[in-house]
Amino acid sequence: MRILIVGSGGREHAITWALRHTSSEQLDVFCGPGNAGIAHEAQLVSCAVDDHEGLIEFARSQKIDLTFVGPEAPLATGLVDRFEVEGVPIVGPTKSAARLEASKVFAKKFMSRHGIPTAAYRIAESADEAIAVIRSGKFGSSDRSVVIKADGLAAGKGVVVASSGTEAEAAIESLMIKKSVGAEAAERVLIEQALSGEEASVLLFSDGRDYVLMPPARDHKRIGEGDTGPNTGGMGCVTDPSILDDDTLEQVIHEIIEPTLDGADREGFTFRGVLFLGLMLTSDGPKLLEYNVRFGDPETQAILVRLRSDLASIFRAIREGTLGRLKVEWSAGSSACVVAANRGYPGSYERGGLIEGLENAGEVQVFHAGTSLSPDGRYIATGGRVLGVTAAASNLNIALDRCYSALQNIHWEGMQYRRDIGRRAAAV
Repeated sequence: MRILIVGSGGREHAITWALRHTSSEQLDVFCGPGNAGIAHEAQLVSCAVDDHEGLIEFARSQKIDLTFVGPEAPLATGLVDRFEVEGVPIVGPTKSAARLEASKVFAKKFMSRHGIPTAAYRIAESADEAIAVIRSGKFGSSDRSVVIKADGLAAGKGVVVASSGTEAEAAIESLMIKKSVGAEAAERVLIEQALSGEEASVLLFSDGRDYVLMPPARDHKRIGEGDTGPNTGGMGCVTDPSILDDDTLEQVIHEIIEPTLDGADREGFTFRGVLFLGLMLTSDGPKLLEYNVRFGDPETQAILVRLRSDLASIFRAIREGTLGRLKVEWSAGSSACVVAANRGYPGSYERGGLIEGLENAGEVQVFHAGTSLSPDGRYIATGGRVLGVTAAASNLNIALDRCYSALQNIHWEGMQYRRDIGRRAAAV
């Protein structure tokens, strides 16, 4: 089987690694454009993720049996639709389905139409309107938190949890006037009630009719320890049985997952691919914060190290609509991924440090997110997030200890990582 993975980050490295380590059949795996770490698991293809025609031509010329799309941007711009029109096999949601992630406003209205529990919200089409909403006191005030979300894709950096009206107005200025996440992403914003509770992520495979749940996960978005500082694309993630009890999971299934899949089908964009639910576990029950229409990062790393079934067969079943016939198994226990990033991330960051000590990492999988090779074949830290140090174990404390022991042996100038990933869940 010949498989093409579209993307270049830690998520795509974990996917290519899982394909290699779970499949019983011979696989030829390609990744476009990939990174220096992915090159150990797949043949790299010099196609950017937004080069739809180049990716289609490669898949056709190389007789690729199946293409899987990792990141959100090519899904939002219709890569799956283009492949389908050309008759080239691909797995992932269509452009219509990708609106669940590509537009926070569309997603919120979808939740409202289908009775999916979420935070109260207002939509603001301009900075003046957004500031008026803030000053109305409905969602926040001088001593209450409020959430500001850019409508469009912002690489995980378009959400600000402001602890006061002053911070909220500063966030609106940054997003809507200074265009800190791009010219288009924050042309309009959501202003939301700030929910209280623990966050959790539930991911699932869907073929449009049946679905398979992955182990519940918990991401750590803030750059600083103790969940302080700005949001990032994710500084670490854990999977553990304590994250979601059985009764709460049943609520999530009946109140969020099934209404979402049924609603998408009834609205004409049947969902096929990987669906990600970002949840807040409130005292009133689980509420949906956001959808992603693909594997999360670093959730993918923490989840896929626990996969015991053939990932290629899962992808094929999604494509063929036979997921209900497949038994998907996961290892018992827990897992953890701790992200090592460049100094300055998630803002303007340093780059170019030579990475030392990977050969001494120990009992972990090191997934590359932002690396390249120097002329003499050494790894260079070139991205904001650089490595995802990941381990699975019988319990979360062991998994975390393995990750942090490995990080003691890895170094480059400007390396930073959080030292408290998963510690609350481990204490539980």
